[in-house]
Amino acid sequence: MDHAIIIDKTQKFVRKTLENAEGGHDWWHIHRVWINAKHIAQTENADLLVVELSALLHDIADSKFHGGDEEIGPATAGDFLRSLDVDEDIVGHVQQIIRHISFKAGFEKTTFHSKELEIVQDADRLDAIGAIGIARTFNYGGFKGHEIYNPDIIPNLNMNKEEYKNSTAPSINHFYEKLLLLKDKMNTDTGKQLAKQRHQFMETYLAQFYLECN
Repeated sequence: MDHAIIIDKTQKFVRKTLENAEGGHDWWHIHRVWINAKHIAQTENADLLVVELSALLHDIADSKFHGGDEEIGPATAGDFLRSLDVDEDIVGHVQQIIRHISFKAGFEKTTFHSKELEIVQDADRLDAIGAIGIARTFNYGGFKGHEIYNPDIIPNLNMNKEEYKNSTAPSINHFYEKLLLLKDKMNTDTGKQLAKQRHQFMETYLAQFYLECN
């Protein structure tokens, strides 16, 4: 099947599947990551079909909305891609990217690496920082019923994976436990460059936030 047709069918599938998703993990999040991934891929030697499919399907069934099941995303993506008769090597590569793209996956040692993972991971991380990242953080915190800020609850900078997954800390803590760490975790030169401005914006925002909190 032609590349353009596969991508068209995939974006329609994702948009339909996520039409009622939480605002920080909805179609528009996917769309931004997809655009970012294509932009970064322009300066990298990578398989563009794998990059686009992984960007479009990386949150098709996020474990945080499915009882912590970390295999439902790769399985859902795999079933869909096989329905399009996508080559099995591509299917497996996309599934591996979905398994390893998240921040929480970084708490465990992995032996899987690929240029395509680096590109899509950077694209996803870019959407977690800057103005968009701030909006997504408070949107998800409200969705989960978390406090915005509580000075009596300090950020936990030494969490393990389970503590991270089960955290109920105020949304501001998430800046220190994840968002402000992402700039130095970018993989590609383009990703690193794009992350600088977004990181600076978050620092400016936090300074103003604390000023208003006295």
